Amino acid sequence: MEILIFLVVLLGFVITILWQSVKVVQQAETMVIERLGKYDRTLDSGINIIWPIVDKPRQIHWRYVRNDFQGRSQVVSTITDKIDLRETVYDFPSQNVITKDNVTIVINALLYFQVTDPIRAIYEIANLPDAIEKLTQTTLRNVIGEMDFDETLASRDTINNKLRIILDEATHKWGVKVNRVELQDINPPADIQEAMEKQMRAERDRRAAILISEGAKKSAILEAEGVKESEVNKAEGDKRAAILRAEGDAKAKISIAQAEAEAIKQITQAIAAGKGDPTSYLIAIKYIETLREMVSGQDNKVIYLPYEATGVLSSIGGIKDMLEANKPQK
Repeated sequence: MEILIFLVVLLGFVITILWQSVKVVQQAETMVIERLGKYDRTLDSGINIIWPIVDKPRQIHWRYVRNDFQGRSQVVSTITDKIDLRETVYDFPSQNVITKDNVTIVINALLYFQVTDPIRAIYEIANLPDAIEKLTQTTLRNVIGEMDFDETLASRDTINNKLRIILDEATHKWGVKVNRVELQDINPPADIQEAMEKQMRAERDRRAAILISEGAKKSAILEAEGVKESEVNKAEGDKRAAILRAEGDAKAKISIAQAEAEAIKQITQAIAAGKGDPTSYLIAIKYIETLREMVSGQDNKVIYLPYEATGVLSSIGGIKDMLEANKPQK
């Protein structure tokens, strides 16, 4: 019976030793092995065999985010013997930061980093997550303390780049690569936020007034340009009409002058041939001009011809006889 118990205990001991000698490392993870308290080797992903009791995995502080049964995210800090080589995100709690112009704001930051050297991550720093958190907080205070409040609100990318560069340089000896730093929220005090809202509302009202004024200005300019173009077109039309009237009057005068020249020519020929009396012609012309002046007035309604008007008619008849006598014979 004692031998059986001994064999069972021995079998259990052997199984325990074999179980402790086999280490399974998942993909994108690693494990640091110490032999008798001294660094021996770093295990790769897959199945690895170690010497129990002699070889022992070195533990490291780690922090990860998990969801509780209500779906809320929780940050859990633990001690593990496996190091995650994937990019890890740390959501740091909100902290109060004072700007250069003494405005206290609340900032919440995110940090994306990745372990590139597991040996340094274990032996160069005691608590890696806590060291990264404290370093990020102090660096954030220093960066924000060099900037004004308005500059802080408008320079998120600048702050992110400064933080990333400073943290990357500081954590390089820990075997950590800082990839990105993001500021989630920048919350000013209530009174500052109310003043900002009033300022924003006033700025919008000012822009609205400017837009209305510019619209009225453009409308007046367009209306003036329309009136100007209308006046120009009207003046151009009047100019063309005057030119056409002048050309018509000129052509009419030319036609009248040609007709008078032809009449004078025929009369001259008739007088030269001795077929007419020039005295009668001149008297008739004078009578005609006098009659035309008499009837040219707008208020002349009734025209009285003197008795001597019969002489005018006889003179016109004499002109007709001279013209008919001067016509060429067929």
